[in-house]
Amino acid sequence: MEERPLLADSELLLRTAKGDQRAFSAIYHLYYDKIYKFSYRLLLSEELSEEVVQETMLLIWLGGDKLKEIRNLDAYLKAVAKRKVIALFRRKAIEDRAVKELKAAYSDVDNETEEGILYRESRKILEEGIMLLPSQQRLVYQLCYQDGLKYEEAAEKLRISPGTVQSHMKQALRFLRNHLSNHSDIAALLVIFRLL
Repeated sequence: MEERPLLADSELLLRTAKGDQRAFSAIYHLYYDKIYKFSYRLLLSEELSEEVVQETMLLIWLGGDKLKEIRNLDAYLKAVAKRKVIALFRRKAIEDRAVKELKAAYSDVDNETEEGILYRESRKILEEGIMLLPSQQRLVYQLCYQDGLKYEEAAEKLRISPGTVQSHMKQALRFLRNHLSNHSDIAALLVIFRLL
């Protein structure tokens, strides 16, 4: 049986720009390992490296006509992944600083009551963000994150593909991060309380 030759990156990008899921899937499979290994070397975290891959690939899927301007997909994906890694380092630095400042501020005080208040306030802002999500993203978020279903289980329950579940989940998390960034003091607390 003769194998079909692989399509060039430019052709895959053109087809992806038109919404061709197979072309996108081909890009995903061709570049997943490269982006993951690149990210892992810098982050030393499987979870964060996976997040970089997913966000990088989501950018490709949502790229539309901008994809036609990409001349070197490998270099483009590495540049995007690098920006995502830098953003994660910045986020980690902010979180570490917030934790340090909170520990210093509350070291001499019995803060059980204050922590309860902060937790409820943080939870309220997160819940407000969840309610602002489009209905499908909210449902996917609730099934996967709050109920603990795997993407495949949620996909089966919702009768959609696991890729669609994954896409909705990434969009929901991005929206919630942006929503929380408008409350940066609370966002740091959410990280501490591991709500998000």
